[in-house]
Amino acid sequence: MRVGIRLVQYLGSPADIVDLAVHAEQCGLDEVWVPHDPFMTSAWAVTSAIAARTERITIGSIGTNPYTTDASEIATYLATLDLLSHGRAALGLGLHTGEMVRWLGYEPDDLSARLRSTVSAVRALLRGEAVTERNGPYAWSEECRLRFEPLRADPPLYIAGFGSDLLRLGGAIGDGVMPMATPPESVALLADDIRDGLTAAGRSAADVEIIACAWLSIGAKDGAATQRLREMVATFGPYLEERALGTLGLESGDFSDVRRLMGAGRLAEAAAAVRPEMLELALIGTAEEAAARILALRDAGVTNVSLGGALGDDPYEAIRLVGDVIAPICRNP
Repeated sequence: MRVGIRLVQYLGSPADIVDLAVHAEQCGLDEVWVPHDPFMTSAWAVTSAIAARTERITIGSIGTNPYTTDASEIATYLATLDLLSHGRAALGLGLHTGEMVRWLGYEPDDLSARLRSTVSAVRALLRGEAVTERNGPYAWSEECRLRFEPLRADPPLYIAGFGSDLLRLGGAIGDGVMPMATPPESVALLADDIRDGLTAAGRSAADVEIIACAWLSIGAKDGAATQRLREMVATFGPYLEERALGTLGLESGDFSDVRRLMGAGRLAEAAAAVRPEMLELALIGTAEEAAARILALRDAGVTNVSLGGALGDDPYEAIRLVGDVIAPICRNP
């Protein structure tokens, strides 16, 4: 099992995020992902800076969406990052929540179809082909081709999303799928959709990597990491899948107060409204306790785990513990 981290902007400035990524590589982790969301610090800028400061670790933007960024920009970003990193780039295409693109006037009802068109166009561009799209979201001319040579024609494209349709799509067309593992125990349910997509496309499990995206909070339950976790749960908890929430006995209605406060821009109050049982959406506690819950993901077919969110009271110490404690346990067959 590969082990990586996701570094969100709550952890510090863009320079701080780059420093944490360098530390993750030094601690032996396999991947570093930077969430790509509207109005937050630019994942594309940060991943480029990470590429310049690292030598081995895989680097990816997760949550890059096909509404605010079209396939031409996605392809040039991925190919450029691959050149800068000497072949270490990856991309997680999708949405963290549909609400964020609605802010900008987009209605993501056609997300699956748009992602399918985007993956097809990006792959063709990276192969050096001209792409003329007459259907779907793009109306491209014969001039639509890259003006530089990519390092690789096939850097990995993962589908990052929520809901049965996107999970099936990932199984059908993605190099991998990045389901939210919030809580980790829910992935066993979500994996059935991925397998349905595999079967429908005539693919095998070996064709697709499953990267479980979990929230991690190592440290005391009243420490700084828990406060940051509360902010993460307040921001994204209201949009998690009902069936995933159900594995903890929760439902979306439990987040009504949190959603209302977030909608009013009152993050601190929304975080305070997060109930203790909602914190169990994350891997919370010691590194050993987190590793034990991660191991259960293997039975669901997970081949890779991406740990993000609060990380720990001291992010540097938390990343060290991921490298020294969690990763060896997960990698041991």
